[in-house]
Amino acid sequence: MAVYAVLEPPARPDGQPADPIRVRFVRDGFSWGAFLFGPLWMIRHRMWLVLICWLLVMAGFGVAHAALGVPAGARIAVSVLIALLVGLESATLRRWTLLRGGWREAGIVVADDLETAEQRYFARRADAAADLDRTWSDAPAPRLRPGGRGVLGLFPLPGAGR
Repeated sequence: MAVYAVLEPPARPDGQPADPIRVRFVRDGFSWGAFLFGPLWMIRHRMWLVLICWLLVMAGFGVAHAALGVPAGARIAVSVLIALLVGLESATLRRWTLLRGGWREAGIVVADDLETAEQRYFARRADAAADLDRTWSDAPAPRLRPGGRGVLGLFPLPGAGR
């Protein structure tokens, strides 16, 4: 079973809810694409800041290796270890990038594949909305005290005198 982090896009400027089609499901785990094709994977996912940091780290190691006269085998080992780190932390990097862009974490879903994860998330979301509607429609109307001044419990009603 895979674990997916669910991220919803930022609210639209006109106040309408975000489009459910834009909801992202980020699978937790190792990414072969990020390991083998790190910079291309970052470009594909629009992770510009991560790409810049990766370029700076790789350039820094290149300069350090040249200045210290590090053998070619050690250079390759360092490059493979950095690629391995990117592959292992790919889901964290994607979530971090989306959260920086104003997205919000909406939950975690455990499922066998992406399609099942989407079905579970949207079914749970629909059930929660139905429960909220049912709660509000079944709630009894507030009662005022006989002869009261518009007080509901300990809180005055809007517009009522104090």
